[in-house]
Amino acid sequence: MNETMVCVVGNVATQPVCRELSTGSSARFRLAVTSRYWDREKNEWTDGHTNFFTVWARRTLAANVASSVALGDPVVVQGRLKVRTEQRDGQSWASADVDAVTIGHDLSRGTSAFRRTPRGETPADRSPSQPEPNWETLPPGGPLDPAAELRPEPAGVT
Repeated sequence: MNETMVCVVGNVATQPVCRELSTGSSARFRLAVTSRYWDREKNEWTDGHTNFFTVWARRTLAANVASSVALGDPVVVQGRLKVRTEQRDGQSWASADVDAVTIGHDLSRGTSAFRRTPRGETPADRSPSQPEPNWETLPPGGPLDPAAELRPEPAGVT
């Protein structure tokens, strides 16, 4: 497994799910990142390929994600990128996870209001439990990922 620090800008593709574990709070969601490029022939900006990342948040960050981030929100995520490949049933599978250090709304595309979290508050105090989504990454050439039908606003990876 390869690991490197990244800053990723994209749209939240699945509703964040927060859980209380023995090690503390944990939240995750899928992030859709679509590159854009200038098409000289058409003389306009064009959407490129969309990549999906699973974003993981821990402890206080997880609780704050559960209260602040929703499906479709444009966000900036900084953290450690972990890319894994494996073989399952003769198919090659790849997944890209970001172990988030910081998550925030992309203020170039809207506004946000910051509220400091009171000490000692838990995610259970702020949001009801949510069902667990399907987090599988489909192999190339497999059936379409339902999240791929979302048309996120174009964003880039830096």
